[in-house]
Amino acid sequence: MKPLVELTEAEWPVIKVVWETEPCTAPAVQEKLQKSTGWTYSTVRTLMDRMVAKGLLKAKKEGKATIYHSAVTRREAQHGELFYTLKHAFNGALAPMVQCLLESKDLDASELAKIEALLEAGKTRARANKK
Repeated sequence: MKPLVELTEAEWPVIKVVWETEPCTAPAVQEKLQKSTGWTYSTVRTLMDRMVAKGLLKAKKEGKATIYHSAVTRREAQHGELFYTLKHAFNGALAPMVQCLLESKDLDASELAKIEALLEAGKTRARANKK
């Protein structure tokens, strides 16, 4: 099983820009993030190089430029974030986490129907795995 992807708070904005624009360069990412973060090129480049070392991004030299690609999918990152929260904030207990989400958000009938369908699909998979 692949290890969980864990991104820091600073890595999230970077990976989101990479997903939107890949392949991309550090200057292009810095330009997109400048207004919301105020980060300089050297800050973004350092973050991206660390993300390469962590296996979150891939980098390839093309002439003088370094071209970056994501090494993790959005789904992998979301999965890692969810399980990090589940482990640390809810001691691994899923029901209280779901209860917290349901109580803290106004859900319309459409969202509730989607959640119910996901639960039913999960029940079906669990029954099939028992056999």
